[in-house]
Amino acid sequence: MGLLSNYREVLDTPARRQVMLALCSTFLLVQVASFPVALALPSIAEDFLIDVETAAWVLVAELLALGATVYLAAKLGDRYGHSRIFFYGIVITTLGAVAAAFAMDFTQLLLFRGVQGLGAALVTGNANAILAGNFSAEERGRAFAVPITAARFGTFVGLIAFAIFLQWLGWRYIFFSFIPLGIVAIWSGLPLLRQKGEERLDREGPVDFGGAFLFIGMIGALILSGLHLHPGEESFTSGDAVSWHVPMHIASIVLLVAFIIYERRVKQPFVDLRQFKNRHFSLALFSNTTFHLSMLAIMTLVPILVENGFGYGPLFVIYVLLPHQSMGLFVPILAGWYYDRYRPRLLRPIALCLIALGIFLMGMFALKIPFWVMPFLLFPASIGTSIFNTINNAVIMNSVGNEHRGFASGMIETTRQVGHTLGATVAASALGLVLPAGIALLSEAEAQDYYFRGLQASAVVVVWIILAGALVAFNHRVLPSTPKAEAPQSSGAAGG
Repeated sequence: MGLLSNYREVLDTPARRQVMLALCSTFLLVQVASFPVALALPSIAEDFLIDVETAAWVLVAELLALGATVYLAAKLGDRYGHSRIFFYGIVITTLGAVAAAFAMDFTQLLLFRGVQGLGAALVTGNANAILAGNFSAEERGRAFAVPITAARFGTFVGLIAFAIFLQWLGWRYIFFSFIPLGIVAIWSGLPLLRQKGEERLDREGPVDFGGAFLFIGMIGALILSGLHLHPGEESFTSGDAVSWHVPMHIASIVLLVAFIIYERRVKQPFVDLRQFKNRHFSLALFSNTTFHLSMLAIMTLVPILVENGFGYGPLFVIYVLLPHQSMGLFVPILAGWYYDRYRPRLLRPIALCLIALGIFLMGMFALKIPFWVMPFLLFPASIGTSIFNTINNAVIMNSVGNEHRGFASGMIETTRQVGHTLGATVAASALGLVLPAGIALLSEAEAQDYYFRGLQASAVVVVWIILAGALVAFNHRVLPSTPKAEAPQSSGAAGG
């Protein structure tokens, strides 16, 4: 009851309740539109008479549009109002889903999935800024916990519902299900447009189109560098893989260097690089990147382990991941309350260490135990994941002034996408270096032995990266709060 009372204090005005309802319904919509859609790839491939590798572009289109433009979305929020751009994102995401459900060919489906990604970028790029504009630094642990829980609920329900749709109804019903979710999100987001007094943080000055172009190209190349969009086997070590991944990594590095040089020469840059001199902000962003790297490492390694290591089908992947996702239905609520009340310095590094422990246990012991025990190996990672995301977002938003909340919001989501890309790349690369080129010719027992050794190598690499993030978080003394003048206590304006 005390915990519920604490959350009632945060939602003490109608305006705040409207903001939270809009964020929760929209986070659920966006989350359902991303990860669970992967279950539909075999059905989409069969319907359009293409292979599953080609069907994977359904995920790529949404991921590329989202990751490359999410910071631009936050900048648009600074100029035109975060609530307005956020609402446009809800509408665009919903329309993209409706169009995808009626796609007549695969090209149309890709186009509409890209539209969904653009809408998701407008939503996620501005959501953190809206939240920071309506809740003070002392309340943001609890405030962030609620929409993050809604997002995890979206993934949890999506995994179950989409499996049912695919079994009895077909893949189009996945996209049809977005229609009622989108209507609810639009309805809940309308009050944000009616609230007055939203502050626009970047009303004047020229738009840095050159910087925007270079930044989008850099993030886009980085995302593509981690995806298997090449012929041949899905690895990072084959000839076909090297000829794709290496040039894309080089392109992302070249664009990064060009971007930094260009931004240092313009008066009003697309990204204010001076903000990274803020130690609290930069360290928390680094930890955010390693955290999301761990999430995608888990999502990459678990299917490989289940399907290639144990020889089970995709539905057994859900058995392993559902308990992992279920922790996010209540742990963030506890973590947000605890962070706001005690401001614990060690909670973030402990959470990252728990994630590292879960991945280590999975890598070392997965094929030495009965399959049904697999979710228990991931239990520490499940707890750590649910703790860290909530409080680290609060730390990042608290480390900058209110006038920079759009910048911070965009960087949270950009480092999230970068972490996802690096997680998939690092995990699969380490695994690929161990697997022999002719593994398909080996017996099942011999192949399982190689997969086990590859999984161990991959887990060790990922664990060391996460521990680096934990070390950074440990040496990061969290600010108690932002200055009172910069943190609204109970604002009626969504984002201002």
